[in-house]
Amino acid sequence: MENKNITQYYCPMHCEGDKTYDKPGDCPVCGMHLNKEASATHSKVMYTCPMHPEIRQDHPGDCPKCGMTLVPEKGVETSEEEKAYKQMAKKFWIALALSIPVFIIAMSDMVSFLNLQAIASKNVWGWVEFVLATPVVLYCSWDFFVRGWNSIRRYSPNMWTLVSIGVGAAYLFSIFALLFPSLFPAQFKDETGHVHLYFEAAAVILTLVLMGQVLELRAHSKTNSAIKALLGLIPPVARVIRDGEEIEIPLEEVKVGDILKVKPGEKIPVDGSIYKGEAVIDESMITGEPIPVEKSEGDKVTGGTINGKTAFAMKAEKVGSDTLLSQIIEMVNHASRSRAPIQKLADIVAKYFVQVVVSIAIITFGIWVFWGPEPAYVYAFVNAVAVLIIACPCALGLATPMSIMVGSGRMAQAGVLVKDARAIEEMNKVDILIIDKTGTITEGKPSLKNYQSFGSISDDEILKLAASIDANSEHPLADAIVAGAKEKNMELIKMDKFE
Repeated sequence: MENKNITQYYCPMHCEGDKTYDKPGDCPVCGMHLNKEASATHSKVMYTCPMHPEIRQDHPGDCPKCGMTLVPEKGVETSEEEKAYKQMAKKFWIALALSIPVFIIAMSDMVSFLNLQAIASKNVWGWVEFVLATPVVLYCSWDFFVRGWNSIRRYSPNMWTLVSIGVGAAYLFSIFALLFPSLFPAQFKDETGHVHLYFEAAAVILTLVLMGQVLELRAHSKTNSAIKALLGLIPPVARVIRDGEEIEIPLEEVKVGDILKVKPGEKIPVDGSIYKGEAVIDESMITGEPIPVEKSEGDKVTGGTINGKTAFAMKAEKVGSDTLLSQIIEMVNHASRSRAPIQKLADIVAKYFVQVVVSIAIITFGIWVFWGPEPAYVYAFVNAVAVLIIACPCALGLATPMSIMVGSGRMAQAGVLVKDARAIEEMNKVDILIIDKTGTITEGKPSLKNYQSFGSISDDEILKLAASIDANSEHPLADAIVAGAKEKNMELIKMDKFE
């Protein structure tokens, strides 16, 4: 019999299926560090890869397949995501500040007014480039090389493979040329006897990659703003009635069958039905209808909707992930993680892309060595590195999932909820779109467009009288009339009695 109290560990690559281990360590198949298995609860935050939704783990990290930063599967906790964005942004600005002077020094020979040789020798400027470029490579961008090494170690080449090989070759070549210039043949040296360095190429390219990562994390953070807005509709606590007393408890402790007290103006905590009393509920967040709905005993109420001016008791019927609001949030999450059919084609191409690019880089090196102009080896090295770096399949692997993720989040902000990414791709084939009116093609809030008096009273006077009366009403149409009068700066008449 399995002991549920024993902590289990599993391989993040699932090399042996769902097999688990009793002790921590490394996977005997792929060598990856085993992850601790956590108990599944509806409030547990899982992390997933935007490109490979099947990759799921209970802690942040990088995708073992493509190297992308894992993102929270549920939009409940975003502190880790915000922290990752700030760290990446910090590294980008440091890299940018260091890369600009490296680039200026490297390009000074091509600009007539930048006569840096008059200040110091070319060898000294080479060491300056090294000092400036090294933090960019070894601090700001070290994670890229870790991802590249892991991709090679796991026989799963990706964009980080190309970046790490290309930039790493340029950086190491430059260090070797700076330390041991005498070991290089004459073909590698310029007219002054110095070997050309490529610190600026390594620094600038990594800075551009960092910028792409910052933009990616920022886009994902904005995508989650729609989910955060939905989460803001959920109250953190609920008042449960036990033994005749009201007790305030965390929302996650509410159970099906609990009797809850909802006071005027409060948000309804969970789905259920009115147990005792009557209420007028604002359900615009669900239906888009601006007019509150009257409820009596036995009528259903939805978590996240807003109670009117009377208190009532309700019976909890759906809690946690079973509530309608939780299902809406999960639907938005699912849409941002789902894969469009075109991504299958991108995955197939990306699978063989890296191998093809490396092969082309080797062929390029050979062609320039045997048939290129002098210095042939220099041209061969530069062009081979260029093939590796420029061919980085960032757009191939990231464009589709990022567009779906950002698009579904932006649509959720506009009130459009997408169940699956396939629907987004199929939209280009739609000829006729049938939609509901309230809250979709209308704002869901009445507004005064025009008014006219048919008696002896002027138009403005009739509006002033109507607004003075409606100022005491809670009806949405009354609010529209009052707002229209205030836009015209009308001074309303105070009413002594209103029924």
